[in-house]
Amino acid sequence: MAQVLHINIADTAGCVYCCLRNKVVQLDQEQKENYCQGCGMFAGFADGLGVECLWIDMRPVNNPHVVTEPLKEFTSNQLKQIYKPKP
Repeated sequence: MAQVLHINIADTAGCVYCCLRNKVVQLDQEQKENYCQGCGMFAGFADGLGVECLWIDMRPVNNPHVVTEPLKEFTSNQLKQIYKPKP
């Protein structure tokens, strides 16, 4: 599985989906310093528009995957496919 670049653009309230914390967060200085900068998925700050994260995404998304609706992205990430083991 290939890693997907997620470009999380902050919404009008300054929020993004954070995969590390699995929730919608305010992309403020505290988030950047305490979570983003130490995260193994961190890939940059999207030219000041949000945050870029690199992780294996099991969903059928484009690469890069541009996210402009953090709550919708959070909801989408809660749905997990369950695969029946092959005999």
